[in-house]
Amino acid sequence: MTEMWAMELGAVGGPLRLVARAIPDPGPGELLIKVIACGVCRTDLHIVDGEVTAQLPIIPGHEIVGIVAAIGEGVTGFLPGDRVGVPWLGHSCGRCDYCRSGRENLCDMPGFTGCTRDGGYATHAVADAHFCFRIPDLYSDEEAAPLLCAGLIGWRSLRAAGEGRCLGLYGFGAAAHIIAQIAIWQGREVYAFTKADDREGQDFARSLGCAWAGSSDEPAPVELDAAILFAPVGALVPVALRAIRKGGRVICAGIHMSDIPAFPYADLWGERTIASVANLTRDDGTSFFEVAQEARVRTVTTTFRLADANIALERLRAGALVGAAVLLPGEPGNYQRQE
Repeated sequence: MTEMWAMELGAVGGPLRLVARAIPDPGPGELLIKVIACGVCRTDLHIVDGEVTAQLPIIPGHEIVGIVAAIGEGVTGFLPGDRVGVPWLGHSCGRCDYCRSGRENLCDMPGFTGCTRDGGYATHAVADAHFCFRIPDLYSDEEAAPLLCAGLIGWRSLRAAGEGRCLGLYGFGAAAHIIAQIAIWQGREVYAFTKADDREGQDFARSLGCAWAGSSDEPAPVELDAAILFAPVGALVPVALRAIRKGGRVICAGIHMSDIPAFPYADLWGERTIASVANLTRDDGTSFFEVAQEARVRTVTTTFRLADANIALERLRAGALVGAAVLLPGEPGNYQRQE
């Protein structure tokens, strides 16, 4: 088999097209991966919509779970047949001040899976071995896919939020449903904020053990120690600021967010802070998978065929998913060329 299939974004606005390509050879330091599952992330929507600039044409997808099919020169630590995961941060230079200080998430010359490097909406993908993680046996391929971004970025956001007991999560989708489980396992109280009409999402949050779930239009029922914004809505920043106590933190977890409106300085005063989370580090991956296993985190997913990637993206855009969407590419031989 020398041919792979992929859903390719050729122009901003989409839609993605099913295309055939030659299976690439892994270069030095790279792995060729047969993709078994790939999560569908809101960042993929930002790329389709042009809110995050990608190198087009591009194969989206950065929550990849697959099997190592071939190994490039100089790779150590992986063998053909190993199961691996590939996250959003797909490469760093290794030379800048950020990389040398363990902050490769801020690298001056990064590569991003499914954005500047072809991703996992495909039957095969090539990845930098330094940014591949082993997947715990606890998780099936489908369950593991959302952990590669929703889980990892959520984990970095949770650590940035500090150790406060009362935590607010704004936007209860793929990332929040994972991180809520960890926070509750840590002994925290979690308060979930959704769109006003998202009763299903609120019920889902309560089913996972959240102390409260309601609309982001409602005031928090208690004073929060910290809040994490997974919804890419800038107007929620001042809302969250008003919900946290003095010294509290508002963490913006997304790679893209609509503009933050002006708000009174009084809402920030009292040593409240606003911070963003950018990408991930390899340490985030190592520590997250250890904690996820200890906490027995489970993911809730809806699966789609690779050719139905556009449907999955529109379901995500409409807020019509509980948990996370996952593409299952299947075997390359199952596809046919369109004349």
